[in-house]
Amino acid sequence: MEALHNINLISFLDTMISLTTAFILGGLIGYERQIRQRTAGLRTNVLVAVGAAVFVDMANRLEGHEGAVHVIAYVVSGIGFLGAGAIMREDGNVRGLNTAATLWGSAAVGAAAGADLIMEAIAATLFVLAANTLLRPIVNRINRQPMEGADVEVTNTVYIIASRTHQKWILAFLSKALEQANYPIRDLEIHAFGDEDIEIEATLMATSVDAEELDKIVASLSEQAAVRQAFWSPSTSE
Repeated sequence: MEALHNINLISFLDTMISLTTAFILGGLIGYERQIRQRTAGLRTNVLVAVGAAVFVDMANRLEGHEGAVHVIAYVVSGIGFLGAGAIMREDGNVRGLNTAATLWGSAAVGAAAGADLIMEAIAATLFVLAANTLLRPIVNRINRQPMEGADVEVTNTVYIIASRTHQKWILAFLSKALEQANYPIRDLEIHAFGDEDIEIEATLMATSVDAEELDKIVASLSEQAAVRQAFWSPSTSE
């Protein structure tokens, strides 16, 4: 019968406000991730926010503010394991760091909502969304700038094996695609590849690249009838 004694309609209403807030705000963050087709999208961010809100609200109700503080500390450390699962290393590139950080932000939003800090939860949501949207053009512009100095330099090379008779057309297609993506070519080499084909090596300027964007360029090249194979690879030099 302990469950009946724990029923408190006013407390339940407070919990519903917290969970609804976490659901809506987590949904806003997740929607931005979903339309960009990230690993952790709408449902994941909502679940993280609501889950954090449930734990903090429950601790707040059972143990008061001190209990809520302890649970928030566990949420902060525990969400790190979930974020680590979103980080992948592929072909020399690390992906998912921003997704993991966004999940951390969703957990913070949920924890604030669970602690009845509604205005703080809304403010945190706005800042997370601003980081993922307003800062994107600035980051892209910085990443496109050539790297200088004697630091470790990362270069990316696009490799194409294509028919020798379509060499000019393939080069024009490649140049146009890279130019539209703002990836200037630093060096271009063409080698014989068998009797009828050639291998094109287009080394890009030493700038940071968007792996997904470069994947799309390579995929569009692979779809051309004259192209036998197309791929790209990063390399580092001191």
